[in-house]
Amino acid sequence: MDLNTVWFALVVVLLAGYALLDGFDLGVGTLHLLARGDEERRTLMNAIGPVWDGNEVWLLTGGGALFAAFPNVYATVFSGFYTALMLVLLALILRAMSLEFRGKLPGAGWRAGWDAAFSISSALAALLLGVALGNILRGVPIGPDGEFAGSFLGLLNPWSLLMGLTTVALFALHGALYLGLKVEGTLLERVRAWAKTAYAAFGVLYALTLGSGLFVVPRFSEALRARPLLLAAPVGAILAVLFVRRSLAAGREGRAFVSSCAAIALTAAFFGGSLYPALVPSNPLPENGLTIYNACSSPKTLKIMLVIALTGMPLVIAYQTLVYRVFKGPVRLGPTSY
Repeated sequence: MDLNTVWFALVVVLLAGYALLDGFDLGVGTLHLLARGDEERRTLMNAIGPVWDGNEVWLLTGGGALFAAFPNVYATVFSGFYTALMLVLLALILRAMSLEFRGKLPGAGWRAGWDAAFSISSALAALLLGVALGNILRGVPIGPDGEFAGSFLGLLNPWSLLMGLTTVALFALHGALYLGLKVEGTLLERVRAWAKTAYAAFGVLYALTLGSGLFVVPRFSEALRARPLLLAAPVGAILAVLFVRRSLAAGREGRAFVSSCAAIALTAAFFGGSLYPALVPSNPLPENGLTIYNACSSPKTLKIMLVIALTGMPLVIAYQTLVYRVFKGPVRLGPTSY
């Protein structure tokens, strides 16, 4: 395995880690307005309070890894998707402000405004991230100079929008399953109902996305023919999704959440395996696409950055493991809570 492939795998792992971790707290934000009263909404915010900012480190690390290892891809994606990425950034900033500002004043109007901002920004971030992923998978117009040759409206094509809606439903389900581990009493019963509704919506959208993807994204079927072992990823993901339903019916929130994590990880593995060795495929001119070989840094840079990544990632994982252990169990509201 060459260094370029190692870095491709590392970027996929980092972005999949972001989807696993920040996915559930974006989902909690999307569900936020379904909670009843101030205490329930505070409970939802405090369920993700100790971990949400650490979860976003994975997105920053993934972007940093992309910049260091594949600078041409970073430049093309960030200039071509500039408007969409600015909207994602604004949504993430508004979401963070909602968490920090909501509890600063007691007024009902003040808190209702931040509740709406928190929920809308969480859903918008999930939608836009899904739309961006959909465009990467189906390919975007790239000129012979490696620059994005499309427009913002061109990114809002039907399949990518379907991918965006599927991502919103997936994160809402993932968030509801996480809340199943963090709340108790009548709120837990409502969270279970949210999870079942989100599961039904996600199941329909997931089937439509994968089914239509075989026609809209030819690289899916091409990759399966070239690398038959890759079929294990989507099959495993579908089985994990089915196991979520079984665990929900049995009231086993822990197993359901682990199954949801497995479904996300295996879907990311399938998407990554389908793209390889491309990073940003060009549609309709495949020869203009950016791959791990024509868009990479020098071998010396890849070696140095790999040492830094292998040194830093265990520290990040150790820190987050400690935080999750310290704050495990149901939420208890106190004077310092959100």
